[in-house]
Amino acid sequence: MIDSYKHQGLRKLLVENIRAKGIHDSDVLKAMETVPRHFFFDSSFLKYAYEDKPFPIGAGQTISQPYTVAFQTELLHIKKGDKVLEIGTGSGYQACILAEMGAKVFTIERQRSLFNNAVKFLPALGYTIKVFYGDGYKGLPAFAPFDKILVTAGAPYIPEPLAEQLKIGGILVIPVGASDVQIMTTVTKTGEKESIKREHGSFRFVPLLEDKAAD
Repeated sequence: MIDSYKHQGLRKLLVENIRAKGIHDSDVLKAMETVPRHFFFDSSFLKYAYEDKPFPIGAGQTISQPYTVAFQTELLHIKKGDKVLEIGTGSGYQACILAEMGAKVFTIERQRSLFNNAVKFLPALGYTIKVFYGDGYKGLPAFAPFDKILVTAGAPYIPEPLAEQLKIGGILVIPVGASDVQIMTTVTKTGEKESIKREHGSFRFVPLLEDKAAD
């Protein structure tokens, strides 16, 4: 895995593009300029790594558009040391962005092939990220509560277990909608049974699948 001056230059241009679209959190932008997105692409498709577009990664999943990654990450208000649960590991790129920002990352993937790849690949990049195979709707109750929870697939509703696994004062970021377009939603937990929900515009995600992990 080589991160050449060309790759670094393309990454810098991508970050400037994302900044121009309204992302201003300097920690988010720094992490995206640091993590080599091309490492998460098959060598045949490296030319697409620094376009601000999603890209297929197999198993019906995509690596999210960089702007979307930045948008969701900015909504989380990550602080160093935050314990973060990610639902939908995918390529592992988003988890690495969170880890680069100093978060303690726990991530769940329901597609066996993507899980197997992430378990091997993420440590090779030097990140300590705990990867689990299972149903994201259930979260990780054994490791709760979490400071922040990020869902990287479209959900028809906000899963109650995820809200329950959030610390008071914590933030859940989730795209909500039953169609192919979802509303980016934040849930800030203000008490055991109280929360504030806000909406942040329309996005498109692959669906968050329920009930069981897939082989």
